[in-house]
Amino acid sequence: MGTIGSKLAWLLAGLGALAAVTMAPAQAPVSPLTPAATEARPATAPKPAAGGTQQLSAEDVDAWLDGYMPYALHTGDLAGAVVTVVKDGQVIAARGYGYSDIAKRKPVDPNLTLFRPGSVSKLVTWTAVMQQVEAGKIDLDADINRYLDFKIPPRNGQPITMRQIMTHTAGFEEANKGLITYMAGDVVPIGTYLKRYVPPRVYDAGTTPAYSNWATTLAAYVVERVSGMTFDDYVDQRIFRPLDMKTATFRQPLPARLAPLMSVGYPQASVPPKGFEVVVAAPAGSLSASGLDMAKFMIAHLENGRGILDPQTAAMMHDSPLAKVNPRSLIPPLNRMELGFFETNVNGREVIAHLGDTNQMHTSLHLFMNEHVGFYVSFNTAGREGAAHVLRGQLFQDFADRYFPSTVRDGRVDAATAADHARNMTGHWQVSRSSLTNFVNILNLFGQMEVTTDAEGHLLVPGLKGPGGAPLHWVEIAPYVWRDANGHDRLAAQVVDGKPVRWSFDLIAPFMVYDRVPASRSAAWLVPALYASLAILLLTVLYWPVGWYVRRRFQSPTPLAGASLRSARAARMMALASLLVLGGWFWLISVIFGDGAPGDGVLLLLEIAGVIVFVGAVGIAAWHVAVAFRDGRHWTRKLWSVLLLLATLIVLWTTWSYSLLAITTHY
Repeated sequence: MGTIGSKLAWLLAGLGALAAVTMAPAQAPVSPLTPAATEARPATAPKPAAGGTQQLSAEDVDAWLDGYMPYALHTGDLAGAVVTVVKDGQVIAARGYGYSDIAKRKPVDPNLTLFRPGSVSKLVTWTAVMQQVEAGKIDLDADINRYLDFKIPPRNGQPITMRQIMTHTAGFEEANKGLITYMAGDVVPIGTYLKRYVPPRVYDAGTTPAYSNWATTLAAYVVERVSGMTFDDYVDQRIFRPLDMKTATFRQPLPARLAPLMSVGYPQASVPPKGFEVVVAAPAGSLSASGLDMAKFMIAHLENGRGILDPQTAAMMHDSPLAKVNPRSLIPPLNRMELGFFETNVNGREVIAHLGDTNQMHTSLHLFMNEHVGFYVSFNTAGREGAAHVLRGQLFQDFADRYFPSTVRDGRVDAATAADHARNMTGHWQVSRSSLTNFVNILNLFGQMEVTTDAEGHLLVPGLKGPGGAPLHWVEIAPYVWRDANGHDRLAAQVVDGKPVRWSFDLIAPFMVYDRVPASRSAAWLVPALYASLAILLLTVLYWPVGWYVRRRFQSPTPLAGASLRSARAARMMALASLLVLGGWFWLISVIFGDGAPGDGVLLLLEIAGVIVFVGAVGIAAWHVAVAFRDGRHWTRKLWSVLLLLATLIVLWTTWSYSLLAITTHY
């Protein structure tokens, strides 16, 4: 899912490819890095319920988790995790697995060890917003500018509302710069953070789900403005204190009393840890809390907002009226956004949830509303090949299958119609959560999702893979609705005039969708053309020293003179300059999304150089073509000059259409 701290390249390549981890056997081996589970009670043998459905009890869930988690941590190269389960207002499982600090051999304590749940923090922020809605200080459908001391510009004459912010349909492009750092000095008041840069609105309000950390921070600023309290003070006094969440805080760095409880964060358990992550957009993801305190938060929401919201307000937050939602933003029957929560319905059960990621820690929280059950898991490690992402999703699904098995029976679309619908879906699609006005836009070229068909005409999305790494097998169960034949997830399209124009799948549908890429920007032709252009530029540059060596070796005269020589040399110089600037962009993007910070000056230099070089290269190449044809050169030289011109045009088109020529330090 698209939550904070995820690498943007991964987000744009699919965001949440559906994978699974093999469930651990009942007697799983324990990793040397994994101590025995921290127990709240001795586990006893599980007692199966009648009819084959396992009874959700403290004894059974403890035994199940103790068989599942140690093996999963070991195979995923994960240092530690915490799991809490609540039912009917009580904590029935609070389990710590692995280490919070490997070097000190300090085990995870579900009562005390602090994890960073990333974007699960947003649920606290949204709860604060709903408290102010309840108090009559925020109108969900009013222009958000009513509450601000700076202005959010309209788009096509339309302002944005708090409801649109809470459903991630305000239309902002992604704001990536400085989102997570390791420097305590980067912490600033949220008003200061917001006023530094207002991301462009790239979609009309209410029409397109596009997850936004910046907009969440804006909502928290509104809470500050209408309550007269800082956000940190507000959540401490109005949410954490009433719920007795003694370890919970949004403050960065941590208060002295909590700092010793903080788990270390690891890229992998087998590599050195990273420091404390500073989330600059704090209300979007800076929460630190123990598993037990998150259990208290789940209970409050499962019990109709007990202690923090009136039941009517909680009900509106958990099941927002469809009449208030623009149909364009929905793809029925897929999961949708509520007011802050999003659906993760499974096995016919109504489940609302949130996922969260920092760079190192990865979390999920799910509330089975009608069953009054909550499930929370957080990992302090990303793991081998993103194992934590896979494990948190599969753990939730396995929990649901064990205790709340499905009674849903899918339909089936006839083979001929299914084949026709699959063909209509083919093409390249771009995810809505993206940057469109700055250099990060270039990742949209390489992150387009391809949809095609297999040899039998079935829908095939190569970017959505199953547990074995192979693409998922989609079966059409209703017109333009597919289900993974071996799992829970659905994929569906929004159809206009008989043609699919937008699609998504259950895991991300509440906050991200895929729209068809215009032909002029499609990776289907543009990526091969770009690679061919780079090859032409490189060969043009290499011909320079090779030609010089051959002439010197065989004492051959230079075949060109005058304008012909000057145009050829200029063309080669611009080819070299183009490759150097493109290489600079490759380096810069690698550094920025690899936790580096080269500075705004380097970014501006590359942007200005790109404008000069890529535009200049086209002009020089055109001159070179004119000279080559005027001089009556051999046809091979004429052909190469034309190919060089086409290569520079392709590079210019790519860099212009994907914003490498935008002069801005914001991204």
